[in-house]
Amino acid sequence: MHFVCLSCRAAWKRTPASQGPARCPQCRAELINAGADLAVPKRRDHAGWRALEAVLRAGLTFHGGCCGTGPGYRPRTPREVRDRLALAARTGLPVKKALAVPDPTFTDRHGAARTPGRGTRSQGRGTRI
Repeated sequence: MHFVCLSCRAAWKRTPASQGPARCPQCRAELINAGADLAVPKRRDHAGWRALEAVLRAGLTFHGGCCGTGPGYRPRTPREVRDRLALAARTGLPVKKALAVPDPTFTDRHGAARTPGRGTRSQGRGTRI
């Protein structure tokens, strides 16, 4: 598992401790269990750390799904985070769910991805002459 300290911009691989929360060895703050599938940004990548902080503060982690499917989509840049926060505001979708949406431009109000142009007459379906 990756444990992250957002204030130090550092991550450590360790097993979950049974005796209370893990502490950062540098600043003694409580570490966040981000999951095994986290791709940790470089320490100097300020934008990457801002995006990671937004994702972790929203409650999303990088724990893989069943059968090795991985954690799903997670935004990597502040712009991707902003786009998904706008989706949440526009549709009423919970922030945690909106941050996990791969493409915020093609999503319905329930967070399900939809095909662009589905149900329109421009596709030639449903038109009568």
